[in-house]
Amino acid sequence: MAAENMVPTGGSSPVIRQLESAFTKIGVTGAHKQILALVLIGCLFDSFEQNTIGVAGPILKEHWGLTGTDIGFLNTITFGSAAIGRLLSGILGDRYGRRVMLTINLLLFTIGSAACAMAPNFTMLCFARAIVGFGVGGEISKAVTMLSEFCSPKFRGTAAGLVNVGAGGFGNFLAPAFGLLIFTLFPGENSWRWLFASLALPALLVVFYRRFVPETPRFLASKNRIGEANKVLSILASGSLKSRNLVVHEYLTTDHMTDEAPEKSDWRELFRAPFIGRTIPVAIAILMSYGAQLSVLTLMPVIFVSMGYTLSGSLLYSMIIQSGSVLGAIAASMFGYYLPRKKVLTVGAALACLAAVSIVTLGTNIYLVLLFGAIFQFFVLLLNTSIWIYAPELFPTRIRAFGVALILATGSAAGSFVPTISGMLFDSYGMVGVFGLAAGMYAVFAFCIQLGPETYGRSMEDLSQPAEADQPKVAQQQGPVAAELRT
Repeated sequence: MAAENMVPTGGSSPVIRQLESAFTKIGVTGAHKQILALVLIGCLFDSFEQNTIGVAGPILKEHWGLTGTDIGFLNTITFGSAAIGRLLSGILGDRYGRRVMLTINLLLFTIGSAACAMAPNFTMLCFARAIVGFGVGGEISKAVTMLSEFCSPKFRGTAAGLVNVGAGGFGNFLAPAFGLLIFTLFPGENSWRWLFASLALPALLVVFYRRFVPETPRFLASKNRIGEANKVLSILASGSLKSRNLVVHEYLTTDHMTDEAPEKSDWRELFRAPFIGRTIPVAIAILMSYGAQLSVLTLMPVIFVSMGYTLSGSLLYSMIIQSGSVLGAIAASMFGYYLPRKKVLTVGAALACLAAVSIVTLGTNIYLVLLFGAIFQFFVLLLNTSIWIYAPELFPTRIRAFGVALILATGSAAGSFVPTISGMLFDSYGMVGVFGLAAGMYAVFAFCIQLGPETYGRSMEDLSQPAEADQPKVAQQQGPVAAELRT
């Protein structure tokens, strides 16, 4: 499959060549940074939201008399609805645009968080968690897609990777500390309600600010909305999302538009060649990685308690291990700028497998367990973030939102059943069972990645084409206006 025959997907059309040239010419501006900051704020609180059940679980058990099964069921609902939300958001995002779905997902997230805070009983809390899942699932996949479509070929990997710096990196690491802060400020049996309420308010602010985030130029160009695409490109070039006296430059010309029809979105195309040969192995890979990560996140406090440590000490040790997540996500974003995707994913999977084995074979004391645990989490987030970079580059604009959503939804689905398997292995074999499974899953990950194509430096519309076309040839085909813009 790595050598699959690439079919033309618009990569050789004049508008795509103009678009790639425009992105390269504009580079990274203040407007890119503003978009990135607004997206990352939302992703950070999305990650906080996904961790709230674990943080508030002990209080809910005491206040409502819930069992461990009830707490686990709340997480199952959240991750299950997140998978469904990603798929629906992907289909609608390819039809109606990335920006509108990002706003809808944020509103769902806000409504769900507020409903959780006001839930009168366990049943209503379950319904509220389903709403949260729909919003969170669509939000993350749309953020990855949008950022990759706003940026130049060189920077798009770093931009998409930074989503997981805010979500999986700092989000997972800071979520327990954020919960502790809220519980300190609002003590009592209703402190969990204040936790959910506090997550709804920042989302409302982000919804307000994201009114200034435009639709992506790639989506607009794919729909032949050339005038709007030129305006967005000009906004990016100006350096500010609210630039005064904006002068719209003709980065994309319309001379050729009479011969081209807008690209139609058909989600079924994802299950036909050549895209199915990319989707299946990458989806299996992310299932392996997410499943291993969520299993370890869920069971590490239990593992530390089984080693004789207190609950508070176990949570502290879990946070120390999570510090590797932040560094792994940051490293992946840096590697996204310089290194081929498959090389990072293959080497990272091999080292994650080795780190998992080292925890059970060399972790003879708590310090070595913490060291190898942090190293393991480093490679876990390196891989998850690199998958987020890789996924948008596998599909052309017309089906990119659904393609990314399907791959990330597979990862969310892993959260509904793999931790259960790991828990059974822990009951039977202890820590060896948990990390033995994780090592095996990353071995499968490394194999699956070999079946996908390399995307680094390739056009996002046609992987058989380089991202940066031959400039003199492009200038001749595009006409004097586009050529003058580049000089």
